[in-house]
Amino acid sequence: MTPTTRTLTLLAPCFNERENVALLHQRLAGVVAGLSAVVCELVFIDNASTDGTQAELRTLVAQTERQAEGGLRVKVILNQRNFGHVRSPYHGLLAVSGDAVIVMASDLQDPPELIPAFVEKWREGSAVVMGQKIQSEESWLFFTLRRTYYRLVKRLADVELIENATGFGLYDRKVIEALRAMDDPYPYVRGLVCELGFPVARVPYEQPLRKRGITKNNFYTLYDVAMLGITSHSKVPLRLATMVGFGASALSFVVGFAYLVYKLIFWERFALGIAPVVIGLFFFASVQLFFIGILGEYLGSIHTKVTKRPLVIEKERIGWE
Repeated sequence: MTPTTRTLTLLAPCFNERENVALLHQRLAGVVAGLSAVVCELVFIDNASTDGTQAELRTLVAQTERQAEGGLRVKVILNQRNFGHVRSPYHGLLAVSGDAVIVMASDLQDPPELIPAFVEKWREGSAVVMGQKIQSEESWLFFTLRRTYYRLVKRLADVELIENATGFGLYDRKVIEALRAMDDPYPYVRGLVCELGFPVARVPYEQPLRKRGITKNNFYTLYDVAMLGITSHSKVPLRLATMVGFGASALSFVVGFAYLVYKLIFWERFALGIAPVVIGLFFFASVQLFFIGILGEYLGSIHTKVTKRPLVIEKERIGWE
């Protein structure tokens, strides 16, 4: 290894991706073979898969250990259980030791062919190189909803967040050490990177459709990440609750006073009835419940952070020295 050679870790979190892990390794091996002055390794962190992914990963480790020097070696971390889509990838990011780490999904929706562009930006001095999804082969509705969410969070956040970034990108060692020092047990990494203030380069790409297997995301996991992005980087919803509460109180006072005056003037002809009372009751109750839910999200986020549970508990490491 020459003095200018740098090490690059490719980190691929996975859960029930038996059909994709070998193909991902194959495509990555072809891509990194063209990189100069970079020694690469591929690390899978498996979130307790149940479909045979772990057996496939053991086979990959055995095959790459028999390869000649220069091949893309595979290492594996197996978790004791499924620790979720936030904690497991973050644990993997902190566990590896390359000069830089590229985090990518195992389902091949993060194109491995972008890696040379990431490395080039890194060599030019960018501590973070983020893939920015400008288009997607998924349905127009889902892509529009995701883009709307990213724009909303960007407007609400206290820092400048990167629109249409899923976390797919390259992170320099100094960025990873800064994240480690923050000791966040449930981080929104895309936001934390912007909080740190390191220079961020963007590489636009079009996200392909998943070719094998089914997505492991559902409404709950998507909602969880969405609320994590908001509660981690914005106080706007809390302040909005205060302002809406004040405005609603003022409005109810004005309406109530107007009804009183109108009733006093037209006592015989104006029958108030119960409809306005019922409508007002349900309206204000729904507003209260909505903002109690917002408050609950922030309290839940605080609870997660103060309990300080470990990110994951590892079951086994395969292929590590």
